[in-house]
Amino acid sequence: MTGNERGDAWEALPFHALGVQRLYDILALRQAVFVVEQDCPYLDCDGLDGAAWHVFCRRGDTLLAYQRCLPPGTPYRESSIGRIIVPEAGRGRGLGRELVRRGIAFNRERWPGHAIRIGAQARLTAFYESLGFIIDGDSYDEDGIEHVHMVLAVG
Repeated sequence: MTGNERGDAWEALPFHALGVQRLYDILALRQAVFVVEQDCPYLDCDGLDGAAWHVFCRRGDTLLAYQRCLPPGTPYRESSIGRIIVPEAGRGRGLGRELVRRGIAFNRERWPGHAIRIGAQARLTAFYESLGFIIDGDSYDEDGIEHVHMVLAVG
């Protein structure tokens, strides 16, 4: 994955290639946004990081966007993207849309012939619908936040 005109550097790495500093930065970002900013205490280390590819954007030492891409069967029948984050330092620049588009492209290339499933925060359904996802089922509570499954058909 390459950068762009802003000097942002995009990478996609399997868990074993992250290294200690990248892993620390990713886990710290996930904690800062999901646990602290969203005031949602939950167990982030869910056993799926080892199976994931980690897609992220950095500018220098600053992590500006992150998501993990999971193969079919972990945890859904379809491939999936999740832990989608753009921290405050990266917001308002279109990085969220670029991040999800990159995750979609990555999953389609890596696991062709598989749809992509996400567990989206319900307040973000219009955003994901604008990228082609459709709601699949009723909303549910996950760690005190309303979520809904959404699926992007095989492309």
